Amino acid sequence: MYGQGDKALRVFTRMEQMGVMPDHVAFLAIIYACSHSGLVDEGKMYFKRMEQEYKIIPSLEHYACMADLLARSGKLEEAEVFIEAMPVQPDISIWGALLSACRIFDETLIAERVCERIMAFDTENTGCHVLASNLYAAIGKWDMVGKIRKSIEAKKLKKDPGFSWIEVKNKVYVFGTGEQLVEQSEEVYKFLEVLTGLMAKEGYVPDRKFVLQDVEEDDKKHMLFTHSERLAIAFGLLNTKPGTPLLIMKNLRACGDCHTAIKYISKIVAREILIRDSNRFHLFKDGFCSCGDFW
Repeated sequence: MYGQGDKALRVFTRMEQMGVMPDHVAFLAIIYACSHSGLVDEGKMYFKRMEQEYKIIPSLEHYACMADLLARSGKLEEAEVFIEAMPVQPDISIWGALLSACRIFDETLIAERVCERIMAFDTENTGCHVLASNLYAAIGKWDMVGKIRKSIEAKKLKKDPGFSWIEVKNKVYVFGTGEQLVEQSEEVYKFLEVLTGLMAKEGYVPDRKFVLQDVEEDDKKHMLFTHSERLAIAFGLLNTKPGTPLLIMKNLRACGDCHTAIKYISKIVAREILIRDSNRFHLFKDGFCSCGDFW
Protein backbone atom coordinates (compact mmCIF):
# COMPACT_ATOMS: atom_id res chain seq x y z
CA MET A 1 0.00 0.00 0.00
CA TYR A 2 2.96 2.32 0.60
CA GLY A 3 4.89 1.11 -2.45
CA GLN A 4 7.56 -0.69 -0.40
CA GLY A 5 7.47 -3.99 -2.25
CA ASP A 6 11.15 -4.78 -1.66
CA LYS A 7 10.63 -4.50 2.09
CA ALA A 8 7.64 -6.85 1.86
CA LEU A 9 9.82 -9.42 0.07
CA ARG A 10 12.45 -9.21 2.80
CA VAL A 11 9.84 -9.69 5.52
CA PHE A 12 8.36 -12.70 3.72
CA THR A 13 11.81 -14.27 3.34
CA ARG A 14 12.59 -13.63 7.00
CA MET A 15 9.29 -15.24 7.97
CA GLU A 16 10.18 -18.39 6.03
CA GLN A 17 13.67 -18.46 7.55
CA MET A 18 12.10 -18.41 11.01
CA GLY A 19 10.07 -21.48 10.13
CA VAL A 20 6.71 -19.73 9.87
CA MET A 21 4.59 -21.40 7.20
CA PRO A 22 2.93 -18.82 4.93
CA ASP A 23 -0.79 -19.36 4.44
CA HIS A 24 -3.13 -18.20 1.68
CA VAL A 25 -3.41 -14.74 3.27
CA ALA A 26 0.37 -14.29 3.38
CA PHE A 27 0.65 -15.19 -0.30
CA LEU A 28 -2.16 -12.83 -1.17
CA ALA A 29 -0.32 -10.05 0.66
CA ILE A 30 3.04 -10.70 -1.01
CA ILE A 31 1.55 -10.89 -4.51
CA TYR A 32 -0.36 -7.68 -3.77
CA ALA A 33 2.91 -6.04 -2.71
CA CYS A 34 4.54 -7.16 -5.95
CA SER A 35 1.59 -5.80 -7.92
CA HIS A 36 1.91 -2.35 -6.39
CA SER A 37 5.67 -2.21 -6.89
CA GLY A 38 6.02 -3.51 -10.45
CA LEU A 39 7.76 -6.72 -9.30
CA VAL A 40 6.31 -8.96 -12.01
CA ASP A 41 8.84 -11.81 -11.96
CA GLU A 42 8.76 -11.98 -8.18
CA GLY A 43 4.96 -12.05 -8.15
CA LYS A 44 4.89 -14.88 -10.67
CA MET A 45 7.44 -16.79 -8.60
CA TYR A 46 5.40 -16.53 -5.39
CA PHE A 47 2.20 -17.51 -7.21
CA LYS A 48 3.94 -20.64 -8.51
CA ARG A 49 5.52 -21.47 -5.14
CA MET A 50 2.19 -21.15 -3.38
CA GLU A 51 0.73 -24.06 -5.31
CA GLN A 52 3.79 -26.17 -6.12
CA GLU A 53 5.75 -25.84 -2.88
CA TYR A 54 3.09 -25.13 -0.26
CA LYS A 55 0.19 -26.97 -1.93
CA ILE A 56 -2.15 -24.01 -1.50
CA ILE A 57 -4.85 -23.90 -4.17
CA PRO A 58 -5.17 -20.33 -5.50
CA SER A 59 -8.50 -18.67 -4.83
CA LEU A 60 -10.28 -16.11 -6.98
CA GLU A 61 -8.54 -13.40 -4.93
CA HIS A 62 -5.10 -14.80 -5.80
CA TYR A 63 -5.96 -14.94 -9.50
CA ALA A 64 -7.32 -11.40 -9.32
CA CYS A 65 -4.10 -10.20 -7.73
CA MET A 66 -2.00 -11.88 -10.43
CA ALA A 67 -4.12 -10.38 -13.19
CA ASP A 68 -3.72 -6.99 -11.54
CA LEU A 69 0.05 -7.50 -11.29
CA LEU A 70 0.32 -8.13 -15.03
CA ALA A 71 -2.07 -5.33 -15.98
CA ARG A 72 -0.43 -2.68 -13.79
CA SER A 73 2.93 -3.50 -15.34
CA GLY A 74 1.62 -2.96 -18.85
CA LYS A 75 1.57 -6.65 -19.79
CA LEU A 76 -1.99 -6.31 -21.01
CA GLU A 77 -2.08 -9.13 -23.56
CA GLU A 78 -0.56 -11.51 -21.03
CA ALA A 79 -3.10 -10.37 -18.44
CA GLU A 80 -5.99 -10.99 -20.84
CA VAL A 81 -4.72 -14.48 -21.68
CA PHE A 82 -4.18 -15.21 -17.98
CA ILE A 83 -7.74 -14.18 -17.11
CA GLU A 84 -9.27 -16.21 -19.92
CA ALA A 85 -7.30 -19.29 -18.81
CA MET A 86 -8.30 -19.05 -15.15
CA PRO A 87 -9.82 -22.29 -13.80
CA VAL A 88 -12.35 -20.19 -11.87
CA GLN A 89 -14.85 -17.79 -13.40
CA PRO A 90 -13.38 -14.25 -13.41
CA ASP A 91 -15.68 -11.71 -11.84
CA ILE A 92 -16.34 -8.20 -13.03
CA SER A 93 -13.71 -6.66 -10.75
CA ILE A 94 -10.95 -8.63 -12.49
CA TRP A 95 -12.05 -7.39 -15.90
CA GLY A 96 -12.39 -3.92 -14.40
CA ALA A 97 -8.76 -3.97 -13.25
CA LEU A 98 -7.64 -4.88 -16.77
CA LEU A 99 -9.82 -2.16 -18.27
CA SER A 100 -8.36 0.42 -15.91
CA ALA A 101 -4.84 -0.57 -16.97
CA CYS A 102 -5.82 -0.42 -20.65
CA ARG A 103 -6.84 3.18 -20.15
CA ILE A 104 -3.56 4.05 -18.47
CA PHE A 105 -1.49 2.42 -21.23
CA ASP A 106 -3.70 3.64 -24.11
CA GLU A 107 -4.52 0.10 -25.27
CA THR A 108 -7.82 0.47 -27.09
CA LEU A 109 -8.23 -2.91 -28.80
CA ILE A 110 -8.03 -4.97 -25.62
CA ALA A 111 -10.02 -2.31 -23.80
CA GLU A 112 -12.95 -2.56 -26.18
CA ARG A 113 -13.04 -6.35 -25.81
CA VAL A 114 -13.00 -5.96 -22.04
CA CYS A 115 -15.76 -3.33 -22.18
CA GLU A 116 -17.96 -5.79 -24.06
CA ARG A 117 -17.33 -8.43 -21.39
CA ILE A 118 -18.12 -6.00 -18.59
CA MET A 119 -21.37 -4.82 -20.16
CA ALA A 120 -22.37 -8.46 -20.77
CA PHE A 121 -22.48 -8.98 -17.01
CA ASP A 122 -25.61 -6.80 -16.93
CA THR A 123 -24.40 -5.76 -13.53
CA GLU A 124 -25.55 -3.00 -11.23
CA ASN A 125 -21.94 -2.26 -10.36
CA THR A 126 -21.81 1.49 -10.96
CA GLY A 127 -18.03 1.61 -10.89
CA CYS A 128 -17.61 -0.74 -13.84
CA HIS A 129 -20.21 1.12 -15.90
CA VAL A 130 -18.36 4.36 -15.18
CA LEU A 131 -15.00 2.76 -16.00
CA ALA A 132 -16.31 1.56 -19.37
CA SER A 133 -17.83 4.98 -20.05
CA ASN A 134 -14.55 6.68 -19.16
CA LEU A 135 -12.62 4.42 -21.51
CA TYR A 136 -14.88 5.23 -24.45
CA ALA A 137 -14.67 8.92 -23.56
CA ALA A 138 -10.87 8.74 -23.54
CA ILE A 139 -10.82 7.35 -27.09
CA GLY A 140 -13.53 9.71 -28.32
CA LYS A 141 -16.35 7.20 -28.84
CA TRP A 142 -19.05 9.49 -27.53
CA ASP A 143 -21.88 7.40 -28.98
CA MET A 144 -20.86 4.52 -26.69
CA VAL A 145 -20.50 6.93 -23.78
CA GLY A 146 -24.08 8.01 -24.39
CA LYS A 147 -25.34 4.41 -24.48
CA ILE A 148 -23.63 3.52 -21.21
CA ARG A 149 -24.87 6.67 -19.50
CA LYS A 150 -28.41 5.86 -20.63
CA SER A 151 -27.96 2.37 -19.20
CA ILE A 152 -26.82 3.90 -15.90
CA GLU A 153 -29.90 6.12 -15.85
CA ALA A 154 -32.24 3.26 -16.79
CA LYS A 155 -30.88 1.11 -13.97
CA LYS A 156 -31.08 4.10 -11.61
CA LEU A 157 -27.45 3.68 -10.66
CA LYS A 158 -25.67 6.49 -8.86
CA LYS A 159 -22.13 7.62 -9.58
CA ASP A 160 -20.16 8.72 -6.55
CA PRO A 161 -18.96 12.31 -7.03
CA GLY A 162 -15.23 12.81 -6.55
CA PHE A 163 -14.13 14.89 -3.59
CA SER A 164 -11.02 15.48 -1.50
CA TRP A 165 -10.50 16.84 1.97
CA ILE A 166 -7.72 18.29 4.09
CA GLU A 167 -7.47 19.22 7.76
CA VAL A 168 -5.97 22.63 8.51
CA LYS A 169 -5.80 24.02 12.04
CA ASN A 170 -8.16 21.35 13.40
CA LYS A 171 -10.82 22.02 10.77
CA VAL A 172 -11.67 19.76 7.82
CA TYR A 173 -12.17 21.39 4.41
CA VAL A 174 -13.88 19.42 1.64
CA PHE A 175 -13.45 20.12 -2.07
CA GLY A 176 -15.44 18.77 -5.01
CA THR A 177 -14.12 18.63 -8.56
CA GLY A 178 -14.94 21.82 -10.44
CA GLU A 179 -16.90 23.28 -7.55
CA GLN A 180 -16.97 26.96 -6.70
CA LEU A 181 -15.15 27.24 -3.40
CA VAL A 182 -16.80 28.82 -0.40
CA GLU A 183 -13.59 29.95 1.30
CA GLN A 184 -10.65 31.72 -0.35
CA SER A 185 -11.99 30.91 -3.81
CA GLU A 186 -10.17 33.72 -5.62
CA GLU A 187 -6.88 33.08 -3.81
CA VAL A 188 -6.98 29.33 -4.48
CA TYR A 189 -7.67 29.67 -8.20
CA LYS A 190 -5.05 32.38 -8.65
CA PHE A 191 -2.51 30.26 -6.80
CA LEU A 192 -3.34 27.27 -9.00
CA GLU A 193 -2.79 29.41 -12.09
CA VAL A 194 0.64 30.41 -10.82
CA LEU A 195 1.48 26.80 -9.95
CA THR A 196 0.35 25.57 -13.36
CA GLY A 197 2.59 28.14 -15.04
CA LEU A 198 5.57 27.03 -12.97
CA MET A 199 4.77 23.39 -13.74
CA ALA A 200 4.71 24.15 -17.47
CA LYS A 201 8.19 25.65 -17.21
CA GLU A 202 9.35 22.40 -15.60
CA GLY A 203 7.93 20.38 -18.48
CA TYR A 204 4.39 19.54 -17.37
CA VAL A 205 1.91 18.99 -20.22
CA PRO A 206 -1.76 18.36 -19.30
CA ASP A 207 -2.99 14.92 -20.34
CA ARG A 208 -6.41 15.77 -21.72
CA LYS A 209 -7.51 12.16 -22.12
CA PHE A 210 -8.44 12.28 -18.44
CA VAL A 211 -11.20 14.77 -19.25
CA LEU A 212 -14.27 12.64 -19.77
CA GLN A 213 -16.55 15.13 -21.47
CA ASP A 214 -16.85 16.15 -25.11
CA VAL A 215 -15.70 19.76 -24.74
CA GLU A 216 -13.18 22.13 -26.31
CA GLU A 217 -9.47 21.68 -25.58
CA ASP A 218 -9.24 24.85 -23.47
CA ASP A 219 -12.18 23.66 -21.39
CA LYS A 220 -10.47 20.31 -20.87
CA LYS A 221 -7.39 22.07 -19.52
CA HIS A 222 -9.53 24.04 -17.06
CA MET A 223 -11.40 20.91 -15.94
CA LEU A 224 -8.12 19.17 -15.08
CA PHE A 225 -7.02 22.33 -13.32
CA THR A 226 -10.00 22.09 -10.93
CA HIS A 227 -9.82 18.44 -9.87
CA SER A 228 -10.59 18.18 -6.17
CA GLU A 229 -7.14 17.08 -4.99
CA ARG A 230 -5.52 20.09 -6.67
CA LEU A 231 -7.97 22.44 -4.98
CA ALA A 232 -7.21 20.82 -1.62
CA ILE A 233 -3.46 21.04 -2.20
CA ALA A 234 -3.63 24.70 -3.20
CA PHE A 235 -5.73 25.49 -0.14
CA GLY A 236 -3.29 23.62 2.09
CA LEU A 237 -0.27 25.39 0.65
CA LEU A 238 -1.91 28.77 1.18
CA ASN A 239 -2.87 28.05 4.79
CA THR A 240 0.14 26.25 6.24
CA LYS A 241 3.71 27.29 6.94
CA PRO A 242 6.39 26.64 4.28
CA GLY A 243 7.81 23.15 4.59
CA THR A 244 4.75 21.73 6.36
CA PRO A 245 3.77 18.31 4.92
CA LEU A 246 0.25 18.08 3.52
CA LEU A 247 -2.16 15.16 3.98
CA ILE A 248 -4.98 14.94 1.44
CA MET A 249 -7.72 12.31 1.44
CA LYS A 250 -9.68 11.43 -1.72
CA ASN A 251 -12.67 9.12 -2.07
CA LEU A 252 -11.83 7.98 -5.62
CA ARG A 253 -8.69 6.94 -7.46
CA ALA A 254 -6.49 9.88 -8.43
CA CYS A 255 -6.38 10.38 -12.19
CA GLY A 256 -3.13 10.00 -14.11
CA ASP A 257 -2.84 13.69 -14.93
CA CYS A 258 -3.25 14.73 -11.29
CA HIS A 259 -0.66 12.15 -10.27
CA THR A 260 1.81 13.69 -12.72
CA ALA A 261 0.89 17.23 -11.72
CA ILE A 262 1.37 16.60 -8.00
CA LYS A 263 4.86 15.24 -8.63
CA TYR A 264 5.72 18.58 -10.23
CA ILE A 265 4.03 20.51 -7.42
CA SER A 266 5.97 18.65 -4.71
CA LYS A 267 9.22 19.63 -6.39
CA ILE A 268 8.27 23.27 -7.00
CA VAL A 269 7.02 23.98 -3.46
CA ALA A 270 9.57 21.71 -1.74
CA ARG A 271 6.90 19.96 0.31
CA GLU A 272 5.95 16.40 1.09
CA ILE A 273 2.39 15.76 -0.08
CA LEU A 274 0.74 12.57 1.15
CA ILE A 275 -2.43 11.56 -0.68
CA ARG A 276 -4.63 8.65 0.30
CA ASP A 277 -6.92 7.80 -2.61
CA SER A 278 -9.23 4.79 -2.92
CA ASN A 279 -6.31 2.57 -3.96
CA ARG A 280 -3.35 3.41 -1.75
CA PHE A 281 -1.10 6.01 -0.17
CA HIS A 282 0.99 8.25 -2.43
CA LEU A 283 3.89 10.14 -0.87
CA PHE A 284 5.04 12.86 -3.27
CA LYS A 285 8.47 14.32 -2.59
CA ASP A 286 11.03 16.13 -4.77
CA GLY A 287 9.12 15.31 -7.95
CA PHE A 288 8.68 11.60 -7.27
CA CYS A 289 5.95 9.39 -5.84
CA SER A 290 6.43 6.47 -3.47
CA CYS A 291 4.22 4.28 -5.67
CA GLY A 292 6.77 4.35 -8.49
CA ASP A 293 3.81 4.96 -10.83
CA PHE A 294 2.33 1.53 -10.03
CA TRP A 295 -1.07 2.32 -8.58
